[in-house]
Amino acid sequence: MGKIVWKGGALTAPVPPCMVTCGTEEKANIITIAWTGIVNTIPPKAYISVRPSRYSYNIIKESGEFAVNLTPSSLIRSADTCGVLTGAKVDKFAKCGLHKAKASKVSCPIIEESPLSLECKVTDIIPMGSHDMILADIVAIDVDESLIDEDGKLHLDRAGLAAFAHGEYFALGKKIGTFGFSVKKKRKNIKK
Repeated sequence: MGKIVWKGGALTAPVPPCMVTCGTEEKANIITIAWTGIVNTIPPKAYISVRPSRYSYNIIKESGEFAVNLTPSSLIRSADTCGVLTGAKVDKFAKCGLHKAKASKVSCPIIEESPLSLECKVTDIIPMGSHDMILADIVAIDVDESLIDEDGKLHLDRAGLAAFAHGEYFALGKKIGTFGFSVKKKRKNIKK
C-alpha cells in the first residue's frame, strides 16, 4: 500500500472532546478542548492546550484552576456548542441545559452530567505557538457512582464516551482488548 506524504500538521486521532470548566460558581464557563491528555502518573498530571485569544484562557491563567469533564455521546451536542460559542457572550451552562456541581478541591464547578471530572491546579503554562500548553496537577477525580461496581472497580466503558477525529464525532464502540492482553499467559486447564 502506498502512502502520500503531507507537510507536518496537527493530526492525531481519535482525541477526547472534553468540556473544560473554569471560573467560579457565579461566573463559570465551559470550553471544549480536544488537545488534552495525561502526561504523568506520579504525581498525576494532565494538560490542556488553549489559544491565548480564547475567553477561557485568561480565566484559567488568573485562577490557576480548571476541571476536565469527560464527554459521553449523549452530551456531544453540548460539547460542540461549547466549542463554537464564546463564554464572553453566552452562558454555556444555561444554553446547553447543563448543571454546575461543586468540585471538592478547586473553586470552579464541574459538570454534573459528566460521568468523570478531573479537578486540576495549574503548575506551568508553556507557550507553544498557536496554543499554550497548560500543565496541571490532578488534585481530585469526581466519578459517577454508576461507573463503580460493588468491589470499587471503575468501569469507564459504562460511560458511553465520545471521541473526536479530524472534525467528526464518534461514539466509542466495542471493547477489543484490555491492557496487557497480548502478552498475558493463558491459563492451563487443570483436571482433577
